[in-house]
Order: sequence, then structure tokens, then C-alpha cells
Amino acid sequence: MKPEAVYEAINLAKTNNQKAFGYLFESFWDYLYSYLLKKTGNEDQAEDIAVRTFAKAFDKIHTFNPSFKFETWLTTISKNIQIDQHRKQNSKNKIDSTAYDERTVTEIQDGNPSPEDLLIITQNLSDLLQKIKTLKREYKTIIRLRYFEELSYKEISERLELPLNTVKVTLLRAKKVLAQEITKNEE
Repeated sequence: MKPEAVYEAINLAKTNNQKAFGYLFESFWDYLYSYLLKKTGNEDQAEDIAVRTFAKAFDKIHTFNPSFKFETWLTTISKNIQIDQHRKQNSKNKIDSTAYDERTVTEIQDGNPSPEDLLIITQNLSDLLQKIKTLKREYKTIIRLRYFEELSYKEISERLELPLNTVKVTLLRAKKVLAQEITKNEE
């Protein structure tokens, strides 16, 4: 991949061009995932951090400094996510488990819904549907398939004929945009 094509895609992504996001995602997924797999030694953790890295990078694409390589920027974002995750894990581990029964501790350590998930869950259904209608078509579609038809990522990938990782990042971005819509209207 030529640096000129990458920088052109970055500039297009800054204008919210979805094809440019897709190009960047497809171009750098293998690099970032491999890097994270070596760092974590865990496929699920590497994939989770890579998806979160791309979501954060795409949310902050306007801050990218072209004097750096895009992969260096992605690596830095992923390292920050790993540090945050490590800190969060350490604070969870500091809970005095003698004050809780075993079931409570298990519930705390199991995957809690993200802040975006909690915001979406607590919305009145008709209000939520109105906010979903304001989203871009691809975001509406992926939210409908995941939350209303309750399809798995793999099923969504097959139905939309998109790579699985693209589905994950698109859903993550759709949830963030929807959460912003919800909080914007509550202020």
C-alpha cells in the first residue's frame, strides 16, 4: 500500500467518507491485530483491542498528524487502550472479595454493558426508534439487525456481505453516534 493512497484515504475519512474508513480498516487490520496478538497472547483480547482502536481512531481521525505513519498512530492508540484496560482490571482486582459472596464477585468481573449500551437500554422505545431514524442508513441497518433481529456478528456479516471486523467497528461506531444523539437531546 502506497503512503499517498493512505494519506488520501485519511483526508477522505476526515470528511466522513465511509469507503475511506473501510479502506483504512482493511489495510491496517492485519498489521494491528498481529501486533496486539504478540503483545497480549490472546486472540479475543487482541481482536477486542483492535476493534476499539479503530473505533477510537475513526472518531479522532481529524486529530491525525500526517508527519507520523498511520500505523504508528494506531499502535499508540492501542497501547493507550491496553494501559486503560490494565488499570481498570487492576482496580477490579482490588475489590475486597470477602465483603461479597462468590456470585456477586463473578457478576462484577463478567462483561458489563458499555456506557453506550446502558444509555440505549434505558431509553423509551418510541424515543429510541426516533433517534435511530436520524442515523445514517448503514448505522440504522446494523443496529436493527443486532438489537431488533438479534443476529450475531457473523450472521450480520453474512447478510450484509461485509467482513466480520467491519461489522464490529460499524456497530461500535453506530452505538457511539446513537449514544451521542441520546445525550444531546437530554441536555
